[in-house]
Amino acid sequence: MNDYTAPQTVHRLELNGRESLTVSGVEDVERFDETGIVMSTAAGTLVVAGEDLHIGKLSLDGGELHVDGRIDSLSYEDQGPGRGGFLGRLFG
Repeated sequence: MNDYTAPQTVHRLELNGRESLTVSGVEDVERFDETGIVMSTAAGTLVVAGEDLHIGKLSLDGGELHVDGRIDSLSYEDQGPGRGGFLGRLFG
């Protein structure tokens, strides 16, 4: 019997001041503009809100994203049954 399980991707946030954010464990970027970035990570959907946000580095192969700009908030959205989350409220 094979008990092998694939290693889970490590998810990490590193915020320097409010101007620089590095996120590891990124699986997909769903939406981005100068005021917000919505991404799927190993720990769930992460929403970054702010002003003048720019993606400086994106490596989906390595799962790393670097954001510059004024970062106002970071939040995780739960997508459970019957819950629309941020995207449901935004586009629903």
